[in-house]
Amino acid sequence: MNKMITLLTVAAFSSLAALAQKAGTLVTGSVSAAQKPVEAASVGLLRAKDSAVVKMAVSDKAGLYKVENVNPGKYLLVVQAVGYAKQYSGSFELAAGSTSYTAPEVQLKAAEKDLQSVTVTSKKPFIEQKLDKTVINVDASPTNASASILDILEKSPGISVDKDGNISLKGKQGVMVMMDGKPTYLSGQDLANMLKSMPGNNLEQIEIMTNPPAKFDASGNSGVINIKIKKNKIQGFNGSVNTGYGQGVYAKATNSLNLNYRNGKFNFFGNGSQNYNKGFGELSIKRNFRDAATGNILSNFDQAARNDREFSSYNYKAGVDYYMNQKTTLGVVVNGFINKGSEFTRNTTLINDNNGMLVTRTQSTNNVHLDFKNLGLNFNLRHVFDSAGTELTADADYVHYSNLNTQYLNSSFFDNAGLPKANDELLRGLIPSSISIYSGKVDFSTKLKGDVKFEAGVKSSYVETDNDAGYANWNGSQYVTDVIRSNHFLYKENINAGYINFGKQLNKKWAAQLGLRTENTNIKGNQLTTGQTFKRDYTQVFPTLYIGYTLNEKNQFAISYGRRIDRPNYQDLNPFMYFLDKYTYQVGNPYLNPQFSHNIELSHSFNGFLNTSLNYSATNDIIQDVFEQVDSTTTTYVKKSNIAKRQNFGISVSAGFPVTKWWRTNLYMNGNYNKFKGLVNGGQVEVDGSNFVANMQNMFTFSKGWGGEISGFYRSRSVEGVLVANEMGAVNVAVSKQVLKNKGSLKLIVRDALYTQKFSGYSRYQNVDLTLRQIRDSRVVTLNFTYRFGKGKITQPRKKNTSVEEQSRVSGGGGN
Repeated sequence: MNKMITLLTVAAFSSLAALAQKAGTLVTGSVSAAQKPVEAASVGLLRAKDSAVVKMAVSDKAGLYKVENVNPGKYLLVVQAVGYAKQYSGSFELAAGSTSYTAPEVQLKAAEKDLQSVTVTSKKPFIEQKLDKTVINVDASPTNASASILDILEKSPGISVDKDGNISLKGKQGVMVMMDGKPTYLSGQDLANMLKSMPGNNLEQIEIMTNPPAKFDASGNSGVINIKIKKNKIQGFNGSVNTGYGQGVYAKATNSLNLNYRNGKFNFFGNGSQNYNKGFGELSIKRNFRDAATGNILSNFDQAARNDREFSSYNYKAGVDYYMNQKTTLGVVVNGFINKGSEFTRNTTLINDNNGMLVTRTQSTNNVHLDFKNLGLNFNLRHVFDSAGTELTADADYVHYSNLNTQYLNSSFFDNAGLPKANDELLRGLIPSSISIYSGKVDFSTKLKGDVKFEAGVKSSYVETDNDAGYANWNGSQYVTDVIRSNHFLYKENINAGYINFGKQLNKKWAAQLGLRTENTNIKGNQLTTGQTFKRDYTQVFPTLYIGYTLNEKNQFAISYGRRIDRPNYQDLNPFMYFLDKYTYQVGNPYLNPQFSHNIELSHSFNGFLNTSLNYSATNDIIQDVFEQVDSTTTTYVKKSNIAKRQNFGISVSAGFPVTKWWRTNLYMNGNYNKFKGLVNGGQVEVDGSNFVANMQNMFTFSKGWGGEISGFYRSRSVEGVLVANEMGAVNVAVSKQVLKNKGSLKLIVRDALYTQKFSGYSRYQNVDLTLRQIRDSRVVTLNFTYRFGKGKITQPRKKNTSVEEQSRVSGGGGN
């Protein structure tokens, strides 16, 4: 770990030292066509002597652009926009000491060109900081080519993924994960398994919103992560194919195909991917059982488990857009996945008395087979009423999940002499689950008098889950139902919501946005096996407020406030047990309540590259993992509980800048302080602590199509509810080469090169005293190849379809 910290620190300070010596000229200008401004034009600043790209900019709605901190020298501009011919400016020279330069207006002309003739070879920055969100441009990092979506999220600024696949943003859990503006409908381990199975080369951008506006669901107390899949706007037939092979301790492989055909009023698109992943995990747990009165150790457990897992997954998506006329577009999309796999765990548990003498050795094997399937259908409509921005969008979604989880847990018991101590136990679990989701949404936006932007919408969703856990014990001749462990749980949920949102640019310096969202929730739960039922109905209001202030060209400030809700995941409400071994399991809690939070964030952007934010949140009835211990049976289990109130204070700093013409750096640092206070297992618990997280990407562009990257992350010791997690991090290295006339690319990647991505931690409160350590097959060397094919004509882009924003809470069954 020390080697990794040293490497990251030296690289970070080298980058900042180089930046401190930089100061240059501000180059501004405008782009137009047919006497109208051109928005989203790509403006490249080229070195005059060799046309090498020095910096990039994008024009705004007024056609204006600016390129900052340009060194003295001779330059020219190249301007490209969708549907227009590439245009070069004349050369110009920036003198030493100059502070600003206004370039002549660039006038574009419409053109019909081949796909190859309008290929933009310059790269977007890896991280873009905008007023309301942070944007990660995935293609800008070579190590993303063979990584899964979960790997890419893990190294994105402010995002952390814990040992169980739970995603945190700026030190806070409760993130709503969406894909193309639509919910993933998954949570916890099921969400992690899906994101692991999806190759990162299909990604275009990741949008991170820590305080989303009222248009988005109030779900997710720490914000929204929107994963945007690549889209194609090329007339004709085109696509890409990607294949990669990785080798850690075990082999891994990814293959994907993207196809697009657009002709006239129709656009057909489809993509599919196959992912094979074989890996391992090693988990060790040490537990002390103490006398409740004296605190003296009565016995201790020393557990060591080895898990070998093998998964094959297939993801698919297909759809068609029909451009009925210039104002109306209809679309339909079908997508889904098929995940099949198995896990085999060998577990040894040593039970010692208070003198350290071995009392019992338990040998267990846990054989699990998973069959997880998903089918989703989306129908969407978009109608534009006028050129002023008045439009109506509507979406209807149906999503269905089915999961069959089969488990065989075999336990054998021996005394300290190695002789059988009790009869073997064989437990079988048949755990099917079914989830159906129906959702509809309508959104309307327009401009009111006084140039006020008005948005309003309504949404309704209905969810049904059917989970049946059938456990049976082998009696020597047949399986007999285990009535204590078996359960059948039905859950129904209806959420109805409406929102309004107003936004206005008050003057040149001030802007404001105010939103209000109301959500009505109705839920029913029924444990058929035990006859227990529950019903809850509640209505909540969620205001949002944003104020922006532009001090000058280099300094912009923003402050935002939002009230959020985090409803329990369906998996966490499910009261089933899932076993690691006889002594360790997890269990759901059907009586969980939602948690509510108030979030405030103050942000500052300096000169377009340095972004700083201060944030504070206060959360009531926080939902956290709790370790509970049954001393009489020497068992420990994990379940979610509303354990406490939490206060979180945080500060984050990000900077992206070129160190040299061939080296660009992105740095992100986040520090936060968490304080938990509440009742756990009937006793008062107060835990607090601070932690530090840093991400770094160094991207290198060399001649003749060569490129490279050194990236990594570091997370210090942190408090996660009643669990204290020790420091962890990783370093990734990549080399890339453009081949086949830039239609193909080869990339060699080494992820977690120093093999430091290892989790360890402890939990000590009341009668709970345990430490744990976990490692996995994280150091992987991968060779990846991508090839792009097809010809076509680029068409003017249309606005992305708005889709349903439903909370990512669905689970396909027990996780592990």
